[in-house]
Amino acid sequence: MTGKREGILIVDDEELVRELLYQKLSGEGYQCQKAGSAAQALDELKSNPVALVILDIKMPGKSGMELLPDLRVKYPDTAVIMATAIADAGTAIRCMRGGAYDYITKPFNLDEVVLSVGRALERRRLELENRDYQQHLEQRVEEQARKIRASFINAITALAYALEAKDIYTSGHSQRVTEISVAIAGELGMTQEGVNKIRLAGLVHDIGKIGIKESVLNKQSSLTDEEAEHIKSHCQAGERILTPIVEDEEILKAVRHHHERYDGMGYPDGLRGEQIPLGARILAVADAFDAMTSGRSYRPAMSDQDACAEIERCKGTQFAPEVADAFLRSRRLARQAV
Repeated sequence: MTGKREGILIVDDEELVRELLYQKLSGEGYQCQKAGSAAQALDELKSNPVALVILDIKMPGKSGMELLPDLRVKYPDTAVIMATAIADAGTAIRCMRGGAYDYITKPFNLDEVVLSVGRALERRRLELENRDYQQHLEQRVEEQARKIRASFINAITALAYALEAKDIYTSGHSQRVTEISVAIAGELGMTQEGVNKIRLAGLVHDIGKIGIKESVLNKQSSLTDEEAEHIKSHCQAGERILTPIVEDEEILKAVRHHHERYDGMGYPDGLRGEQIPLGARILAVADAFDAMTSGRSYRPAMSDQDACAEIERCKGTQFAPEVADAFLRSRRLARQAV
């Protein structure tokens, strides 16, 4: 049975009944309090919460049956035992359906009262322990799931960096795209949660290139139509790779759609305008800027000034106007800070 010392509030309009229960339960080691009405009971509970209330059903003013719902709402962790005359057993059962743990009948058999109190407190203890276990279990499961997701994301990011290391022309590309994208997100006033999603999407936006043939990826001459289509498939491939470990749809869609164009002429789905997720619109600008300012075997790198002019020129066709403007503001601020 449960340990003693729990607090019990005895609520009954008859002083003799209150005293009888008080003496018996105090003698059993419980910390007892008394109240002669529903109003007194609520006042007492405000300052002295208890584990259990013994509540008389019939009292002048607010009855125990009317008080019970208030107790269940205000003190949901407090067990309630209803006290009733034998003729009111049906009412007591209805009260139990309303949340009472048990009922005892008058005149009391005090030994049975002690047993009922013990059972109610033991049931309360088990319920609280079970709830606490469930809450901590959910926390542990969530924490473990978070660690697993983080581990997978770290592994995939490492793969993305390993992929870039194969090509001197794209080394550091994902990190630079991430930094630019985060700056754009800040200019657009996105929440910290939104910025974090953009950061992750930037790091893994080209992860699908793992599935692209190295001979095509590093080809220095012009691509055939078939090879160009093969490279374009990295958007869908990236989404497929990330789907088992990234639950956030915004991140997945940013990866899939970062080569869409504002005018609908992009790939893989030909989305246009606001159909393109905001994360993808941001990555599109950041990705294009870094590509233009990075040297290739077939062309030299553009200057930052010329690349910004190209972003401005393609605003409204290739790039979303509000994103392009936010990017250009962020570049001006970066230059001013130097």
